[in-house]
Amino acid sequence: MTTRNDCLTRDAQDPLASLRSQFDLPSGVIYLDGNSLGARPKAALARAQDVISREWGKDLITSWNTAGWFDLPKRLGNRLAPLIGAGGDEVVVTDTTSLNLFKALAAAVHLQAQTPKSAARRVILTERSNFPTDIYMAQGLSNWLERGYTVKLVDSVEEIPAAIDADTAVLMLTHVNYRTGYQHDMAALTALAHARGAVAVWDLAHSAGAVPVDLNGANADFAVGCTYKYLNGGPGAPAFIWVPKKHQATFTHPLSGWWGHAAPFAMAPGFAPTDGIGRALCGTQPIVSLAMVECGLDVFGQTSMAAIRAKSLALTDLFIELVEARCGGHPLGLVTPREHAQRGSQVSFTHPHGYAVMSALIARGVIGDYREPEIMRFGFTPLYTSYADVWDAVEILKQILDNKEYDVAAERGAVT
Repeated sequence: MTTRNDCLTRDAQDPLASLRSQFDLPSGVIYLDGNSLGARPKAALARAQDVISREWGKDLITSWNTAGWFDLPKRLGNRLAPLIGAGGDEVVVTDTTSLNLFKALAAAVHLQAQTPKSAARRVILTERSNFPTDIYMAQGLSNWLERGYTVKLVDSVEEIPAAIDADTAVLMLTHVNYRTGYQHDMAALTALAHARGAVAVWDLAHSAGAVPVDLNGANADFAVGCTYKYLNGGPGAPAFIWVPKKHQATFTHPLSGWWGHAAPFAMAPGFAPTDGIGRALCGTQPIVSLAMVECGLDVFGQTSMAAIRAKSLALTDLFIELVEARCGGHPLGLVTPREHAQRGSQVSFTHPHGYAVMSALIARGVIGDYREPEIMRFGFTPLYTSYADVWDAVEILKQILDNKEYDVAAERGAVT
């Protein structure tokens, strides 16, 4: 079995090890929740101070021009694009994942309805285990349209192909499932959706910055995602939306705010959409939050998604190996796929007292999180997670389980 010294040797040989020093990681904490909120890049504090004290405090409103505030959503989008297989001027960083998904779904429904043979389709298809906000936004859009649209939920990955039928208007999937870490075959499912007359919309919240994504290579239609998980943009950081060049001329959605106008400062009373990816913008941008996103992207500029993926798989393989070898006598159930092609950058185990065990781990400085039902999630961010972190986290988990150092009556916080 792998020893802690083996892990230290792997850390010494890790080509990404130097990037860890660019993050402000608290002493005594093993952070395995980057799949929910990424750690803070050290550069973010100085950047925030500069935006607030100089750009806002001294230059005031002139910074929309002098500091490049106005173009920031597009500039950040172009920096993010290579991480998700997007082209230049196909991504903007703006709004929330939920709002961007609403835009993408509205555009997908509009696009699909323009095809005479498919205009009667009224089903948005997704998984019951999809992240709830995705389902809620699809339901909200369906209710708002009042044209007979419905949301259809399937209960397993295996059901998806057969469920894409003559009624399916949009296939909406999260590339990596937030509970299990299961990774869909984006190219294959997009091709199947297109072959059956549907539009494919992808949520990359648990993919961007964690696994290689090739949106254009997969011929996807639209995609959204967040920047506060693996991209380390900060709590509640703006999300992103991808609209490929092939769809930009016809891209339309109901949230026609002034930042998506062809001439926003003409102050005309009628909306005229701008050209290109700017059509995905809506209202005035949160500049301080946007500025933080760039600090995370700066770190990604020093490596490659291939290197990140290789370490991600090595970390998650090691975690699975150690948990099963050292905690095998306890009622833990692996729900994350063992197959590399089907695994994101997290590992999820069930335990009958999952919330209590996770609470005990957090109290001991191993921070993961909990999701119903009974799922303990551990996220692995190769930019700052070490192999020794993995060994130490499993050692603490073993101690907690062996000694039953968890409180089954632990009160739950508002966020789990």
